Amino acid sequence: MSAIQAVVFDIGNVLIRWDPQGFYDARIGPAARQALFAAVPLEAANLAIDHGAPFYATIAELAAEHPAYADQIMLWHDEWLAMASPAIEASVQLMQGLQAQGVACWALSNFGEDTFDIAQEAYPFLADFDGRVISGYLGVAKPDPAIYEALEEAAGLRGPALFFTDDRPENIAAAAARGWCTHLFHTPQGLADALQGHGLRIKGHSA
Repeated sequence: MSAIQAVVFDIGNVLIRWDPQGFYDARIGPAARQALFAAVPLEAANLAIDHGAPFYATIAELAAEHPAYADQIMLWHDEWLAMASPAIEASVQLMQGLQAQGVACWALSNFGEDTFDIAQEAYPFLADFDGRVISGYLGVAKPDPAIYEALEEAAGLRGPALFFTDDRPENIAAAAARGWCTHLFHTPQGLADALQGHGLRIKGHSA
């Protein structure tokens, strides 16, 4: 029997593809995208949104500050869902399989309030978690230890009772420092193997 009582999922690039660079490459071409990202702090703006800054106002302000790129910048708001797609169905099936076996599944993700609302409307499975800790609602984001502590408090679990998967090494390191079981996500099959290695049987997957 596994000691793990809850599996904690990051969302971007674990359950939903998150690829702004690929989106812009397809829309404006790689060279123009590279120039845009070099000239405009889009990633910093996105981090501010993840910390609770208003989505539209943040992007619109950035566009006003960089008028030569304004139309391209506004795509970050106007076509955000195209950057956050598609769902990674095999990962979603893993989550559903765990829940079918009675394993609690939580979300721990860096998301703005508005962008999470958009994502939840597009991906109904985001409402199926047993609990969610979303950075934009707290004003703190991974890998800040405070957001991990918030999940521990909400779930009533700590240390090796929690299994966490995320695609970013720094976020995994922060969880490991708290004694959580961790898995750096690359593929759904790799996650399935790691879960089963920790003694979690998953409906629809063989050991």
